[in-house]
Amino acid sequence: MTTWPAAASGAASPALESALRGLRLTGMADMLTERLAQAGAGKLGHAELLALLVGDEQTRRDSAGLARRLAAAHFETTCAVEDFDFGYNPDIPAGIIRDLAGLAFLAAGQSVILHGPVGVGKTMLAQSLGQLACRRGHTVVFTKTSRLLADLAGGHADRSWATRLRRWARPALLICDDFAMRELTLPQADDLYEVITERAGRSMIVTSNRAPADWYPLFPNPVVAESILDRLVNAAFHVPMPGRSYRPNQRPTSGAGGSP
Repeated sequence: MTTWPAAASGAASPALESALRGLRLTGMADMLTERLAQAGAGKLGHAELLALLVGDEQTRRDSAGLARRLAAAHFETTCAVEDFDFGYNPDIPAGIIRDLAGLAFLAAGQSVILHGPVGVGKTMLAQSLGQLACRRGHTVVFTKTSRLLADLAGGHADRSWATRLRRWARPALLICDDFAMRELTLPQADDLYEVITERAGRSMIVTSNRAPADWYPLFPNPVVAESILDRLVNAAFHVPMPGRSYRPNQRPTSGAGGSP
């Protein structure tokens, strides 16, 4: 049986724990007493003790990193592809969406266009894929397209446009919800062109109530429209999502003591 020094008999040295926290190895520090107790009981060898402490630190860092990525993404809700009810609208291509959940499109720098009527779950699936990407270590940002355009418009006003553009170009995955909701102004179309051009080689997920073929008339300049949509539409998986809206099923009902 391995003989451990007195500090390893189950109580961590305060100086050692303080040193670990000073080095920001808080995962090790948090688990030190427990791991030393296991070692003192003869359950761990030296190498095993070190490996477990390193693993504890890695787990903490992975968890903290995921929390940061999820917070930075600004998702509206927590959701997962596994929670999507494909049976409600059986014409939605479940196999294609499950394949997309493998995130090969992200590794290849390709994009995804989810299009269909309101309420069928486009936003939920887009966020589900985004949250899965966060768990795989990728940076993600979710936004309504109108907010992206408003942010860039503000950059023209305060001369921070270039900085804002770089911020939108940076994440590995940019999710633009409610794309092509209305006609674009010339400045909006130009800004959208710059975002898509700056993001060359990085993936996007776009949700829209219109099919991509119906996007062209929303652009005031056909040359800009062709430039934008050629880059986006021709480098994306098109996923039609026909069916009924889920939202009628979410209407509030009278509860105990409530009004009908």
